[in-house]
Amino acid sequence: MAKKSKKQQPGSTPATVALTAAGVEYRIHAYDHDPSHPSYGEEAAEALGVSPERVFKTLVADVDGALTVAVVPVTGSLDLKALASAVGRKRATMADPALAERTTGYVVGGISPLGQRKKLPTVLDASAAEHPTVYVSAGRRGLEVELSPDDLLEVADAVAAPIARA
Repeated sequence: MAKKSKKQQPGSTPATVALTAAGVEYRIHAYDHDPSHPSYGEEAAEALGVSPERVFKTLVADVDGALTVAVVPVTGSLDLKALASAVGRKRATMADPALAERTTGYVVGGISPLGQRKKLPTVLDASAAEHPTVYVSAGRRGLEVELSPDDLLEVADAVAAPIARA
């Protein structure tokens, strides 16, 4: 993968700024977003021609009163109990979408685990380690970033845990 230069490219997002600042290798993939598609993540996989197991969605949950980011494959769903356990808490519910947008600085369907307005605890599903690279939102609908799971963990300051269910 080509490393991006320190000078930001036109159309950069807080996610790509964070990746560039960290000096990790990544690729940006853009596609025409269809607002009528029922799943942002599945749309990305289809548009980019990659296995949906490699495309991860970013979800925001309320874990015992603390917003927490969960990054899981688009082929599965978030196991809220497993997420709570992964961060040493008891109970998790999905966060209000408007609160998730205000806190992360991104819109639903374009929330990235990288470069968020407010740094939140982040958990990446352990299945990411099965792939040389994974895709996550680059910060807006129709824009994905491809990077190694290790780099994603490092830049997002995340932990890995089994938080997805089929």
